[in-house]
Amino acid sequence: MRLVLFAILLFATSAFASTKPSFTRDVVPILKTRCATCHLTGKEAGNLALNPAAAYASLVGAKSAVSGLLRVVPGKPDDSYVVMKLEGTHLAKGGKGARMPFGAGPLPAAQLAMIRSWIKAGATKD
Repeated sequence: MRLVLFAILLFATSAFASTKPSFTRDVVPILKTRCATCHLTGKEAGNLALNPAAAYASLVGAKSAVSGLLRVVPGKPDDSYVVMKLEGTHLAKGGKGARMPFGAGPLPAAQLAMIRSWIKAGATKD
C-alpha cells in the first residue's frame, strides 16, 4: 500500500514539475503577439523592450521608467508593475498611462493568469 501511495505521489510531483510556468515556452509568445509590437526596442513608450532577446532583462527586477515600481518582482505578482498595467490597477498604485495592451482589449484571462503564475513561481528565465 505504501508503495502505491509513493508511486502516486511521485507521479503527481513530476506532473506538477512539468507544468511549472516557463518564460520561454509560456510568457514569450504572449509578449511577442500582444506587447512587442509596441515595445520592441526599448526606445518606445515606457522604455521597455519586449522582443524575445531583451524581454527578461527589461522586466525582472527592472524599475518602470514612469512609476519607479519594479516591473516584475519575482514571487509577487501583485507587487509587479507589469501585472498592474495589464489589470488596469496601476493608477491606484502611483503608476501612469493607459492599461496595457494599449489600444486593444485586455489580455485573455488565461494569458494574464499565465503571467501571474510565472511571476508567482519566481519569474525564472529558462
